[in-house]
Amino acid sequence: MREYLLTLCIVAAVTYLLTGPVRKFAIAAGAMPEIRARDVHREPTPRLGGIAMFGGLCAGLLVAAHLTNLKDVFESSNEPRALLSGAGLIWLLGVLDDKWGVDALIKLGGQMIAAGVMVLQGLTILWLPVPGVGPVSLTPWQGTLLTVALVVITINAVNFVDGLDGLASGMVCIAAAAFFMYAYRIWFGYGLEAAAPATLFAAVLMGMCLGFLPHNAHPARIFMGDSGSMLIGLVLAAGAISITGQVDPDAMKLFAGSETAAVHATVPVYIPLLLPLTVIAVPFADLVLAIVRRTWRGQSPFAADRGHLHHRLLEIGHSHSRAVLIMYFWSALIAFGAVAYSVNSAGVWFVLAIVALSAVGLVLLLLPRFTPRVPRWAEAFVPPRYRRRAAAAVTAQVAETVAPATEQAQPEQREQPEKPAPEPLPAGLNGATAIGDRSRFPHRRKIGTPQ
Repeated sequence: MREYLLTLCIVAAVTYLLTGPVRKFAIAAGAMPEIRARDVHREPTPRLGGIAMFGGLCAGLLVAAHLTNLKDVFESSNEPRALLSGAGLIWLLGVLDDKWGVDALIKLGGQMIAAGVMVLQGLTILWLPVPGVGPVSLTPWQGTLLTVALVVITINAVNFVDGLDGLASGMVCIAAAAFFMYAYRIWFGYGLEAAAPATLFAAVLMGMCLGFLPHNAHPARIFMGDSGSMLIGLVLAAGAISITGQVDPDAMKLFAGSETAAVHATVPVYIPLLLPLTVIAVPFADLVLAIVRRTWRGQSPFAADRGHLHHRLLEIGHSHSRAVLIMYFWSALIAFGAVAYSVNSAGVWFVLAIVALSAVGLVLLLLPRFTPRVPRWAEAFVPPRYRRRAAAAVTAQVAETVAPATEQAQPEQREQPEKPAPEPLPAGLNGATAIGDRSRFPHRRKIGTPQ
């Protein structure tokens, strides 16, 4: 455990220290795209945060390769090298996209190539534990297709949820923490060395997210961009592939009592089959809803919009930070609930606790729809926005202030000449679909140029 924690701290420290210089480099390189209609932030923010995260990944693997207990992972398995190769390709593709922009189909092809490189180096799914049946062996083609699909789904699920400051990095950190607990339990508790690479990947991923999160928390000073979101998605998928397809339930049946019991013990984190991980169920649900929503409207599944879960939380009335915390809550509930269920799936108290926490989550979701008011005798103990008299006084004061200003502004507005009507768009163009992304702010002329 100490060596895993040391690796985590080194990755977090390197990522944190590199993010500042990377931010300056991104500003100098012009990796600050204009604000689009679907964006939430108010001013241009540099990207390329994935450069710092990739530096932390390399530093963590380099240090782990020289530690006493973790160096056996590199000697007995080729999975860390496979992860580094795939991460390098996906990171390079993300950097190009953050700076110049890459077509969605080209990015999809790059994700598949990165997954194929990992498969060629041995990081692939060999079998699947199925409840009531046991381990089902996969042919090389089946294992390759399932591995590539798992990597692509995980990368895009994390990329889709990266819409608020600190949201993607925090949710992936929660997922990695839950996954680390489960993988470490299999490695240390059951003594299965095949789970060591997945445990290392989870520790490195936590360090990458924790090191970057202070710079990315609201208000964010830098974004991870596709170079960061695709990178952490690939690392998360690599850990799932390693522990799902490499750990043999036949070895676990010695501890669980039977092979069927061993499969049932591992199912809550390994499967369902269509999900890369239960710990990313929230971003995956967002991904599915986005695809259905866009295809229903006749749009491309890769077309950007403002219909993601975090956008809906803002529309309900949640603040930026509150929306992020609610998404954290649901991610932690699903992730740690799956881990707890894998430890003790027969407890009634576990089910009751999950139901109670889900009810709390629903209350938090609906809370902005209500305007609570406390009794008059308790108004001295609550913030002013919950006091009836204070709220009424503020409303009257705002009305008195706005009315004279409006009356004075009306004569001035009548004296100003009318502005010419804007020129219509050429026929055949359809907003941002034809002329590119539109900025949320009007075009400003440069200083010194005539009007």
